[in-house]
Amino acid sequence: MPYRDRVRYRPPRRRIARVNRAVAWLAACGLTPKDTVALEVPGRRSGRRRRTAVVWAESDGDRYLVSLAGEAEWVRNVRAARCEATIRRGRPRDVRLEEVPVEERAPILKAYLSKRAFSKSSAYEAREFFGVSPDATPHELNEIADRYPVFRICAAS
Repeated sequence: MPYRDRVRYRPPRRRIARVNRAVAWLAACGLTPKDTVALEVPGRRSGRRRRTAVVWAESDGDRYLVSLAGEAEWVRNVRAARCEATIRRGRPRDVRLEEVPVEERAPILKAYLSKRAFSKSSAYEAREFFGVSPDATPHELNEIADRYPVFRICAAS
């Protein structure tokens, strides 16, 4: 079954989109917590650079981006750009994003749930976005892993 048939992307409400743009600008300037960065990638239709605020999670020494909204616009743009992107927190850094296979996502989702994002608690995000408890088991996370794209942040080649 194609991914888009399983999970429908829910665009953010207008107010949330404005907040995201403001946080992305702050992250690009380096004025957010260290794990909140601005992800820049060319738009798949316009080609214009799109900037979005994202929070990375760390697992086994690697950093990852998790799409809480599922098949979000930034995910589609990253895929269209052959996974080439820029992360900004002060200085820009070109990166390559490797999509993590579904069967390897559970520990990364667990790492994401164990942290506090810029403005929300991990318990809130677990319930609101993932629909699980903050203490979700690996089995519960495996059941939802196909709904949330995860990308490993790698150095640009």
